[in-house]
Amino acid sequence: MKAFFLSRLLREKVLLLAFVLIGAAIWLSSVSDRVGVRWREIRTTTSDLDVQRRWLLQQDRIQKEASLAIEHLDPALAFDSVRLQSEINSMARDAGLSNYDVSDSRDQSTSQFAVHSVQFSARNADIAALVAFYQALGKRAPYIGIEQFSLASNRANPAQLNVSWRVTSVEIVK
Repeated sequence: MKAFFLSRLLREKVLLLAFVLIGAAIWLSSVSDRVGVRWREIRTTTSDLDVQRRWLLQQDRIQKEASLAIEHLDPALAFDSVRLQSEINSMARDAGLSNYDVSDSRDQSTSQFAVHSVQFSARNADIAALVAFYQALGKRAPYIGIEQFSLASNRANPAQLNVSWRVTSVEIVK
């Protein structure tokens, strides 16, 4: 290889050297990009692990607070998925809402709790009925709560509102 290079004319040597340098620059650029991506991944992972370590250090305190909270909850007042849907329906009727929909329940279970959630949406509702419904939900806290809320005015009649709420309930698993 050395003999081949040395036997070339000066302009060919410069041209070959330029091609090698361009190839090296492209390769180093690619390596630099990959190293940057890995460095960001390492920093993100380190940050995530630090957050997890801090939560794990607080494990005893969290368990004590959860135990205290469980002692004050009455399992008879907790809602299962069917009872949550019927309770939301009755609260909506009592609040004066007529054009509403309650979706099927989605459930997530742990060893101590089951969390049930339904999507509640009302169309063309007035603010008084929505406030009454919200207050009825508030009276059943901490067993029923609002997880997500969306509000928009009706374009045809701005006095009427369209809402969508994700309502959750906690059931104590025995």
